[in-house]
Amino acid sequence: MSKLSIRRMDLSLIKKKFRGCMLGALSGDCLGSPYEGDHPLSAGEKIILQKSFDKLEGVYYKAPVMQYTDDSAMTKCLAESLIEKKNLDLVDVVKKFVKSYYREPNRGYGQSVITVFQKLRANKFTDILKPASEQFNGQGSLGNGGAMRIAPIALFSCHDYDEMIKMTRDETSLTHTHTIAIQQSLELDPEDELDTSEYIDNLIDKMDEIEVEDEDLNIDKSELMPYKHQLTCVKKFMENQNKPTSETVINKLGNDVTAVGSVATAIYCFLRAKYPIDDIHTDNPMRRAIQYAITLGGDTDTIASMAGAIAGAFYGDDKMSQELLRHCEASAEFDKLAVDLFDITIKE
Repeated sequence: MSKLSIRRMDLSLIKKKFRGCMLGALSGDCLGSPYEGDHPLSAGEKIILQKSFDKLEGVYYKAPVMQYTDDSAMTKCLAESLIEKKNLDLVDVVKKFVKSYYREPNRGYGQSVITVFQKLRANKFTDILKPASEQFNGQGSLGNGGAMRIAPIALFSCHDYDEMIKMTRDETSLTHTHTIAIQQSLELDPEDELDTSEYIDNLIDKMDEIEVEDEDLNIDKSELMPYKHQLTCVKKFMENQNKPTSETVINKLGNDVTAVGSVATAIYCFLRAKYPIDDIHTDNPMRRAIQYAITLGGDTDTIASMAGAIAGAFYGDDKMSQELLRHCEASAEFDKLAVDLFDITIKE
């Protein structure tokens, strides 16, 4: 978000977007985690999911509180560090990650991340980048562990796109070294009609700057510039009047734990949820984005969390169901983190 964009946008709206982003990330994680699996939900499972969401949104439904996973645990650590240090302090961030893991190890951390944490603890944080760089025979992780927790960076650096890219690369290198939609959603007014084609084109243009294509290599372009390739698929899906089946979305975009197999999927979930979706009965596009992400199966907590963060950054917390939030662990804490991030980022 440029400084000019900030001046033109009401500060109360920006604050709502900060809150929507953090709460959307949390709720997608909490609501999506029980449904992880390799395949999309069957017709019967979609009915069960619909009834579950309807019940959770019931005013008088008291239980249960749904726990967050490693996605939100690491998002929380990153937000706390940014607020406390008022900058990206990688040593502080990684210490918070490790401390959080050893305090609550049963949050669903992947084994590769656990290995990184163990090595960081063993070397007493003397080389915070080395453990991640050693993963997978020195190739680094392809996982979505960096993307799943990055919302606080997008909010903190929303005034400077180049700084956001740099901070994102630096922060994700702590655990995921293999080689962006929240900021763009922050810049848009939810009262205006979202031009999905322009939205995706802008993301593709930014990928041209980030992903470098070597014309001399005899390699498929989808391998050279995988995110641009995935976003191009998203654009085709949105332009097609007959929207793709879940199986087609999964086949083309993915629903797995890799970043390239989940980030574009989350973006598509946000954009697709602008419109009615079969088997999802709600007028709330933010709930629809999260619920649709879950129906795709696979890494449901992370994809739903990313979709929720993007949708929240666009719609703001006005579209965040307070009834659903009551069932998400630490929702009040995440709300405060969003407000604190706003206070240190946006100077009135």
